[in-house]
Amino acid sequence: MSVSLPALILLIFLVVQRLFELALSRRNTRRLLAKGASEYGAAHYPYMIALHGAWLAALVWFGIGQALSLPWLAVFVVLQALRVWIIVSLGGRWTTRIIVSPEPLVTRGPFARARHPNYLLVIAEILTVPMILGLPTVAAIFSALNAAMLTVRIGAEEEALARWR
Repeated sequence: MSVSLPALILLIFLVVQRLFELALSRRNTRRLLAKGASEYGAAHYPYMIALHGAWLAALVWFGIGQALSLPWLAVFVVLQALRVWIIVSLGGRWTTRIIVSPEPLVTRGPFARARHPNYLLVIAEILTVPMILGLPTVAAIFSALNAAMLTVRIGAEEEALARWR
């Protein structure tokens, strides 16, 4: 199997980014819970982590030797700017878990325009990254699996938010 250096760089970036986000999420989650926030939807969380881990594994397995699509890569770069905007807008409240506190909902940044901008970002990324690597089947399979996951997750989040309002 040949390795494409651009694909390898992209995949390393994704793995490092996700590991950083998990660490940031863990730190924010601990702090929020210590301040009296509550977690909801914990039962589905391991499945979400497994889904994203399987997505990354499929990208590495099938994409390591692929050339990159520059138009799809440009979309990905824009998505990364959105990712930063979302994380900065939420600040210490950003987490990969459903953590709800009595603080008012964030309504600045992308949250002024969309109810769940992070989920929109993830939907776009799960489609875009495989397309960068020329893997439309991976994009289709994981987009469908993610849609099912988000149906559960967004329902749990909306229910949790309704309890705190």
